[in-house]
Amino acid sequence: MDLKTIKTFQAIVISGSFNRAAEELNYAQSTVTMQMQRLESDLGCQLLERGKQICLTEAGRLFYEESLHIVKDMERLQSRLADLKIGEAGNVRIGVTDPTASYRLPQLLSSFMTQFPKVKVSVEIAGTSALSELLLRGEIDMAVCSAPELGKELYFEPLFTEGFVLLMPEEHPLASKENITPEDLQEHRLLITAANCPYRKKLESVLQESGGAPFDTMEIGSMSALKYFVESGLGVALVPEIVLNPAPAGTVVRRLEGKVIDMTCGILCKLSDYPFKLASSRLYHFLKQELSATRIF
Repeated sequence: MDLKTIKTFQAIVISGSFNRAAEELNYAQSTVTMQMQRLESDLGCQLLERGKQICLTEAGRLFYEESLHIVKDMERLQSRLADLKIGEAGNVRIGVTDPTASYRLPQLLSSFMTQFPKVKVSVEIAGTSALSELLLRGEIDMAVCSAPELGKELYFEPLFTEGFVLLMPEEHPLASKENITPEDLQEHRLLITAANCPYRKKLESVLQESGGAPFDTMEIGSMSALKYFVESGLGVALVPEIVLNPAPAGTVVRRLEGKVIDMTCGILCKLSDYPFKLASSRLYHFLKQELSATRIF
């Protein structure tokens, strides 16, 4: 019993004739007759009473009613399988670091899911190190983050640069300077992110190269929260420029001279998963196109 045979049976019931069903389906009448004989044999019961008029048996009425649901479900399944095969449907698990997770991804996913409404996307927000481990364990399919540590079985494709600026209270002693060097920061409290944050590691590397006395620092666990601590007058912070649109009231933005701490960001995945397939490929190419538009290499 296959879907075509069930559809032939339904055509006979609707048209009331083997001949008319054959014409509608573009079959030979012998094909329609053979299909019905095989269907009744497979089911072990008679569905149609043949005569001048085609009538349904009690079993035929039951089978017809149920077959309407069967055909509808099978056609829906075939459509979903076809969508899955060409990447129009499926599930994609993506990991993202901030600030991209908060300031870029929502709008990007809204646009992507408008184009591909049958693709379901789940989002994990964490740091690059944690996302690397999730990728290696197969718990996410790709990540948008900074470059991972060397030695990982991962593939990283750089796409854009995350630009950083100095944020400080407008009454801060450094606020009168348009350009500030790392040495200028030594006498002032610097708000920094958690120890395992790639942004903090790069910042510390830049500050160490400037030499001088140790910096007065205050650790803030969330990069997104840094600007609010600056707004409260607790210190200065290097923050992603994208989070300052607008900057908090009572603060000013300045550039840090010398070796910049801007971070290269891109798409990260397992080497064995690249190139992507199916729905993951759709999202990858979409993000690559959109995020590359802000390339600043």
